Amino acid sequence: MIEIDGAEGEGGGQVLRTALALSLIERKPFRIANIRAKRQKPGLLRQHLTAVQAAAAIGDAAVEGAAVGSQTLTFVPQALRGGDYAFAIGTAGSTMLVLQTILVPLALASSASTVEIEGGTHNPSAPPFDFVEHAYLPLLRRMGAEASIELVRPGFFPAGGGKICVAIRPAKRFGRLELEQRGELVSRRARAVVANLPYTIAQREARVVAETLGWNENEVEAHTINGSLGPGNAVSVFVAFEQVTDVFTGFGAKGISAEKVAHDAAIEAKRYINSGAAVGEHLADQLLLPLAVGDGGSFTTTPLSTHATTNIEVIRKFVDVAIETTAIANGVVRVSVSS
Repeated sequence: MIEIDGAEGEGGGQVLRTALALSLIERKPFRIANIRAKRQKPGLLRQHLTAVQAAAAIGDAAVEGAAVGSQTLTFVPQALRGGDYAFAIGTAGSTMLVLQTILVPLALASSASTVEIEGGTHNPSAPPFDFVEHAYLPLLRRMGAEASIELVRPGFFPAGGGKICVAIRPAKRFGRLELEQRGELVSRRARAVVANLPYTIAQREARVVAETLGWNENEVEAHTINGSLGPGNAVSVFVAFEQVTDVFTGFGAKGISAEKVAHDAAIEAKRYINSGAAVGEHLADQLLLPLAVGDGGSFTTTPLSTHATTNIEVIRKFVDVAIETTAIANGVVRVSVSS
């Protein structure tokens, strides 16, 4: 039984999600205490409970402590099974974080899967739909797993009500990924969207992104999207290089101007573009797990976040793998993963 202190490092839900994924892949049981100890509301929220339930379903796992508010959990997986699954968070909690828990395990299962998840699709502090579709999944496909994602309905915080559908054709093993150079710039674009809000908000945001990044008007778009239960706003900046695409998103919120939302997203993208690193902060965090359970690889990135460093420590508890980080220059870090 692997023992984990959820208060270590970043102290949030990432510790639990990574532990669940690795427990399924490695068939190793674990017990975690102090779940989300460093959050304003410690313990399992609906989003985290749904991730536990999803992991238990695909791993035929025995679970103790699976309840809203629980700060301890024991998870004992039996067998990893592909299949057709549907999960509903019941709140605006992130569907992408639930998917993050089970995607890599299902990509290594013995049979194909489809997964439907209802909840939030565009959430602050979580990978948004566009990031998963355009940045993360293409790299998983390069490593050997075929996975596609569809936005059935958008769901913004706090109303939720969104729905995604994911199809996964598994790989026997993840192949090696070398991503130290991003190559030449292929395309760049930005998209500001609003749901049940004035279209002028998206127009203002598109204008700010163009001004901040020095892009042409034809490289930024403003859209109204339909089907959302509540109001929502997001600005996404897409930067595609020969070897990798990365996505940077800002979310509208009450009391925050459209101009600030757009400016913050543009500045994050600008830092990445100017860094010369192959992948940005959030994509680096996502790549650690598939590299650790596959044939390894390496990538260059901007300085690692506490999410990433915590992820590394949890991975080491389950997998005998060497993860080395080396500072190169101008804040760029080389991450190497090998068994």
